Amino acid sequence: MKFNKLALAIALTWANAAALAASGANTAAAPPQLAAAQPSAKASAPAADNADAAPLPPPSSAAQHLYGSAKNDILQVRSLLKSGRTQSSVGSGFLIGTSNLVVTNYHVVSQFALDPDTYVGEWVDTSGQRGNVELLAVDVLHDLAVLRVSRNGTGFFKIPEQLAKLTQGQYLYSLGNPLDLGFAISEGAYNGVIARSFYDQLMFTGPINAGMSGGPSVTVDGAVAGVNVSKRLDGELVSFLVPARFAQDLLKRVAQQTKPPTDFTAVVAAQLLNHQRAMVDQLLASPLTLKPMGPYQVPVRESEQMRCWGRSNVKADKPFTVDDASCAMESAIFVSGSLQTGQLSIRHQYLRSTGLDQLRFAQLASASFKNENFGSHKDTRLTGPQCTEDFVKNKDLPLRAVLCVRAYRKFAGLYDFALLTASTDQGLMSLQSRLDARGVSYENGLRLSRVFIESLGLAPVARKPAVAAVPAKGGKQ
Repeated sequence: MKFNKLALAIALTWANAAALAASGANTAAAPPQLAAAQPSAKASAPAADNADAAPLPPPSSAAQHLYGSAKNDILQVRSLLKSGRTQSSVGSGFLIGTSNLVVTNYHVVSQFALDPDTYVGEWVDTSGQRGNVELLAVDVLHDLAVLRVSRNGTGFFKIPEQLAKLTQGQYLYSLGNPLDLGFAISEGAYNGVIARSFYDQLMFTGPINAGMSGGPSVTVDGAVAGVNVSKRLDGELVSFLVPARFAQDLLKRVAQQTKPPTDFTAVVAAQLLNHQRAMVDQLLASPLTLKPMGPYQVPVRESEQMRCWGRSNVKADKPFTVDDASCAMESAIFVSGSLQTGQLSIRHQYLRSTGLDQLRFAQLASASFKNENFGSHKDTRLTGPQCTEDFVKNKDLPLRAVLCVRAYRKFAGLYDFALLTASTDQGLMSLQSRLDARGVSYENGLRLSRVFIESLGLAPVARKPAVAAVPAKGGKQ
């Protein structure tokens, strides 16, 4: 049976996806929280989260001079509950030139961008003045936003047409309000462009603590090099900046628009749809790489954005072995504190018996296949999984396949796809594979699933070289 049958089946069971998504569109989203266990964390902070406060090193004379010149144009950007005006999250921002426009991160403003009925934005400057903010534009793909406030800058921070050229090892200075403790400046070095993210980021070897998100990172001359965005939690002083050119592009868009959007949820959805189109096209621009696993060959993609890892649990006291190969994109698009998307992952498991008979191995393989999570029906962000299971066959491998789809409740046209397959050609071994595509269109989800199934197969059998016959001594040829 070809994959088309499975695709048709899921298409039929998912015919009401739009209606299902619409029925949950008014469900309240969970309060944003940033998981500390993630390998990289956005540098905004819940208002009361000061537990990981770390003292900054004393600033150099250059840092002192920069802070003294820039402090009047640095702002703290707060997200407040409309009811009671209590603080929900904090970040930073900076005034551009002598205008009343502020550049910050999208994730700093995401609460009042997506839920303006519940949250409102506020700015506070170094002298304690404060006021409301007006959201003008967002760039969710590069994690940027532009605000309008009720005061003007002094002209210190500028993002000119000709941006400053950076060299590796050059000192940069990041400003913001770390951990809601007060405004501060930290020193570090620029260490190149990070290509592992789908969109370029700058590596800053210096401290960027929670609450500094959206603050500027400048050269010793005060030229804006980037915008503070995140740090690695599994390393020391490994931080990231959004390149200034993306802020430059967003400010140009603001200058061209007659009025700000009335619905930023629709704006974010459109940007996410553009991202998934580019992501899938790039992934499938060339054939997937085929790797051997036992008698099988499995598809993977190794690139700057996607990394692959392998491991095996070979143990003498186990009557079976499992080899794992996993590939995943190392970055995702931040949408809210409870939702990150726009990401692909591939996993393969090769199970083989070393002491089990066929019945017990079949039970083991079946339990492994069933022990998969496709999401909850109680999720407020996505609908429950709609799944179709069938037995299919590609060019040379019979498979058991499950395809599950979930619709985003607030972002029309976006889905999460999960495809799970298991080989059925052997009694004492099993290849189990999974593809996850988060935040893709329905058409691209099916497109990825079809390519994935068609790429699974049997490894080519190595043929022994033919040996030329040698006549016996004294014999005739």
